[in-house]
Amino acid sequence: MENLRLRFDSNTQDVKLRKRKSQLYFRENDSPLNDGALRARVLLFAVAFRLINCFLVQTSFVPDEYWQSLEVSHHMNVTYGYLTWEWKQGIRGFTYPLVFALLYKILNFMNCDSVYLLIWLPRVIQALLSAYVDVKVFLLFRTLENRDVANWMFFCHMCSWFTWFCCTRTLTNSAETALTSLALFYFPLPGSKTQNSVKYLALVALAVVVRPTALIVWFPLLIYHFWQEENKMRLITHHYLPTGLLAVIISTLIDCVYYEKWTLVQFNFLKFNIFHGVADFYGSHPWHWYLTQGFAVVIGPHLPFFLHGCSLAFTRYKILLVAIIWTIVVYSLLPHKEFRFIYPVLPFCMVFCGISISRLKAWRRAAAASLLVANLVPALYTGLVHQRGSLDVMTRLQTLCDVGGDSARGVPSVLFLMPCHSTPFYSHVHCPMKMRFLECPPDLGEEGYFDEAADFYKAPLLWLRASFPHTHSLPSHLVFFDVLEKEISEFLEWNNYTAREELFHTHFPEGRVGGSIFIYERMSPGTT
Repeated sequence: MENLRLRFDSNTQDVKLRKRKSQLYFRENDSPLNDGALRARVLLFAVAFRLINCFLVQTSFVPDEYWQSLEVSHHMNVTYGYLTWEWKQGIRGFTYPLVFALLYKILNFMNCDSVYLLIWLPRVIQALLSAYVDVKVFLLFRTLENRDVANWMFFCHMCSWFTWFCCTRTLTNSAETALTSLALFYFPLPGSKTQNSVKYLALVALAVVVRPTALIVWFPLLIYHFWQEENKMRLITHHYLPTGLLAVIISTLIDCVYYEKWTLVQFNFLKFNIFHGVADFYGSHPWHWYLTQGFAVVIGPHLPFFLHGCSLAFTRYKILLVAIIWTIVVYSLLPHKEFRFIYPVLPFCMVFCGISISRLKAWRRAAAASLLVANLVPALYTGLVHQRGSLDVMTRLQTLCDVGGDSARGVPSVLFLMPCHSTPFYSHVHCPMKMRFLECPPDLGEEGYFDEAADFYKAPLLWLRASFPHTHSLPSHLVFFDVLEKEISEFLEWNNYTAREELFHTHFPEGRVGGSIFIYERMSPGTT
């Protein structure tokens, strides 16, 4: 009997030992650093998800997604186009547009530079970059937390409506956010097993080159790294200074080639936006705008989970919370505010949201379902409906490229009577058709300054009569928002303009931006 009891105890211990070994083996092989199959599945999911994301975003957000990227890239490859005042003053860098310019050059070399590819391939590239970032974010979460919490963090990240709305756009803010998330993967966060100072600093430097304001987000993180590092002097001399100097030198050389003169973009950016206050020209908001509106809109339905998560994980992830608060505070001190400016800290917020849902236990599936539905509605509406007219009108105008030799109607020309930069330009038609819009550069103190758009909206009818005293100088097509139609109806009638298309733009017209966009065509006598 004693032998039987000893044998039973021995077997029980063996079972427990094997079970513990299997658990250790499972945890080891479940690590994102070792489980290649898991990473492959996540990568396939992320790529498919972001490509769907890309093609389900068919609206415009802000002019910069075209005028600071695709328009510049297109201009770098052809002899026609238009560059805004920022590129004439040297406050923008060519590093980001150069990526798409090289793509355009390859398409041109292959004789495949159709306007469809010129528009969508840069978006696809941005989508693939976002998918790669999603994978890195997932792997980072897996190193920081257990599998359950990490999965909920990743769920929160993937269902964010604002990430869906922005991440596949050709915005410098989208690239800045992607590079920031990649850099965070290698940043020495507490508990992270993927730390690499060289890689994360290189990505931070690239983010700053793409958009200098990336330094705002990274300032507290760099200070934290410096404070935690034992050999502080080596960190400065072997990492901070060499990486920063190399980034500035390479970006400056690229800019000097395209500006055809020595240009330090980072200095010019600070000079015009901070010291001269040029950003105020594009509107200002009260100091509390991010606290009362901006942050709530960007984080969306995740907000209650974020606040709950902050109360749970304040100590563990205080450096991320400090970076979020610091970024919001700094941007709150600047008069000009936009939702997209604080987009780079959104992935940081998902850490706290995931912790919150994981702690809800029995309620977390219901919370996740409500979060998914609550994000799905604004994601689809803003991606497919709101402000889509700006792109639809360019699709219609692109068909005029094939009418250039029509002897009955003559060579087409288009005048945009809209707030400046309301639509993309030559990057979305890809032909040297004559197009013109109302210009509105800021007052830089130069002699002869003139705001054409402001002058037009003071008296639209008088401006049109003064600008086109002779019928032969009239453009063949006029494009404007519906709110302007009544004011210039007399000019349209006298010059034989007929409405050809009315395109939906938004359900929320505001000021000079109407709910629809009209395309009027000037008809020859006797035609209809």
